[in-house]
Amino acid sequence: VDWSCHHTAGHIADDLFSYASQVIAQPKDDYLPIEAVLDAAAPNERAVEAIMMCGRLLIYAVDAAAPTGRSWHPYGTSNPAGFAAMGVVEILVHTYDIARGLKRDWMPPADLCKPVLHRLFPGAPAGNADEVLLYCCGRRPLEDMPRLTHWSWDSAVRS
Repeated sequence: VDWSCHHTAGHIADDLFSYASQVIAQPKDDYLPIEAVLDAAAPNERAVEAIMMCGRLLIYAVDAAAPTGRSWHPYGTSNPAGFAAMGVVEILVHTYDIARGLKRDWMPPADLCKPVLHRLFPGAPAGNADEVLLYCCGRRPLEDMPRLTHWSWDSAVRS
């Protein structure tokens, strides 16, 4: 990712906010025309608070929604559980991006990666869930497979 750490934090917050909005409004053909914007002057601690608040919005939206609800996403119309999984991927993968930007070693917790791989990346290769998630999201190579330059998840509801 070529974004600054601050821009990446704003992206995480906006995605969580947008996913909550989609779950609540259940639009059938596009994102709602609204976004969350992180103040460019916000210190890091406040940026983290904004991410946490947007994460709670997504939790509340998913918890209140009927599991049968459906909302538009460009990678497949999804249900509340799918939007929750997308939110987890955004947090884990972009936290990895921020850590790299800060020259820190950090890997997403494998126990959080495994269910989102199952939900959003049904054709994912075998391996350690944390490494596989980062591979599937184009962040790093996996064993003898080169880093993906084009990727997407499959957020469609599968029966």
